Amino acid sequence: MRIPEYRNVMRCWRCTVVLACTATLAIPAVAAPSLTPHVAEYKVKISMLGGQLNTELKLTETGYVATHVIKPTGLSRIVSRGKISETSEFDALSDGIRPRVYSSIDTISRDKNRVSVRFDWDTGEARGTVDGEEVVSIMNDLAYDRVSIQYELMHDLLSEGPSDNYTMFEIDRLRSVKVRNIGVRKVKVPAGQFDVIGIQHQAEGSKRVTTLWCAEELDYLPVIIEQHRKGKLRVRATLNKYSPEPDSQTVSSEQ
Repeated sequence: MRIPEYRNVMRCWRCTVVLACTATLAIPAVAAPSLTPHVAEYKVKISMLGGQLNTELKLTETGYVATHVIKPTGLSRIVSRGKISETSEFDALSDGIRPRVYSSIDTISRDKNRVSVRFDWDTGEARGTVDGEEVVSIMNDLAYDRVSIQYELMHDLLSEGPSDNYTMFEIDRLRSVKVRNIGVRKVKVPAGQFDVIGIQHQAEGSKRVTTLWCAEELDYLPVIIEQHRKGKLRVRATLNKYSPEPDSQTVSSEQ
């Protein structure tokens, strides 16, 4: 795989992780079901190269904060250095979650992208900076950033099931994401054996199709993540380690 292609796939991979908390929360009692604070580690394979994805979900005073970090491992570090780190803080509501703040630091790309966005649901605007330049986007309906959309899907699986469509916020536009259930199976990954449900999603206008194999035992956390492009498997991640942290200390929400 050529170096530019590997970098592009690594950047696309963070979109794959689009789509984990039985605990005492400082939020209204109607905000159920809840997600379990946890840390997780995935082994990522991109063609012949490898990477590692680490995710963490913590409680805040009004909901959660999730951090996703992906980086190359082994020989992959020869062709691509750096990492992609994304953080999303979102509120827990009675009918789901609502993003508040999203940030991303990409040191894999040559441009070294930095993004910081705050969602203002009173005005229906998302304001922030992209590589130092101010941006403002208008949101007519509820939209999710690339991290929070995963936890909204998990929340919906814990309740009445996911919707057929979601809206994902991107800096330059809003994209419709089509979702469908492709059935159940039993899988074995380094973290163990699980009964899973397959949730497949594809963003409008995208040639990439992502499948999340989600384990009910882990609050529907994906244990296998696969990305196909034009019918060919490009990326596969398997859950290597999982540790619930139901007694983790509540993190103060950003004011």
